[in-house]
Amino acid sequence: MKIHLEVYNTLKQKVVFLYHKLKLAKYEKHRGRKLAIPLVDTLSLALYKQASTRTTKKSLWNDLKETLCCSYKTLVVNLNRCALLALVILLRILRDNRQNVHWLKRTDSTDIPVCLNKNAKYHRTMYGLAEWGHSGKGLYYGLKLHITEDGKRTMLSLSFTPANRSDISQFMKLNKDLDGIFVADAGYVSRNLEKEFFRERKRILFAKPRKNMKKLMTALQQKLYDTRMLIELNFRNLKILYGLVTSMPRSVDGYLANYIHSLLAYALR
Repeated sequence: MKIHLEVYNTLKQKVVFLYHKLKLAKYEKHRGRKLAIPLVDTLSLALYKQASTRTTKKSLWNDLKETLCCSYKTLVVNLNRCALLALVILLRILRDNRQNVHWLKRTDSTDIPVCLNKNAKYHRTMYGLAEWGHSGKGLYYGLKLHITEDGKRTMLSLSFTPANRSDISQFMKLNKDLDGIFVADAGYVSRNLEKEFFRERKRILFAKPRKNMKKLMTALQQKLYDTRMLIELNFRNLKILYGLVTSMPRSVDGYLANYIHSLLAYALR
């Protein structure tokens, strides 16, 4: 699989623009030996890897080893190192997204397995961060990605937690600075959360009642609940088109870099 220059150059133009606009030169290495790959090029390659749905860094290096003039290990180290810069850009994008937002907001979480269930007993790389959790697909070993988006499917905030962390525990952290009408699934049903989150004429949470709850819904609430599934499109695209889920990294830095690069590549789409 050869590198698609048009896609890569488009991504690089966006990275260069943000690099100068956000004045990110301070994150450059100014002491010691120069990096084998400039930071902007490294970040562009990392985002290209996610956008091109490559499953391994090895395939990227095989296509570029003649032009990069560095070892595979050097490429991996540089890709993982630039995750900090990617995170800074991602957080700035999320902050800017909150300036002019749609009145409707949706919050949900998705499963991020770090390995196959049969390998979880022997998995050591994410030990201490990953936990056993349950999703609509069954048990898995890994993390949870929590996202809040607005009615236009623009990401506003996100967080990662171990898979056994409840959705309710993250809701206030994600949405404490946001206003509007919030829609969530039954995993966010909590009378205390609804009272704590409510601000008169500013924000309110509508969590879809569980099937065993005797609670009436208005026609408006039902229409709002029907839009909740749109957030699943973000999760699907992140996993299928931007390589969010992986079991290939051999370090914690590699896993976290993959997640950050995937989210940034999706935000810059």
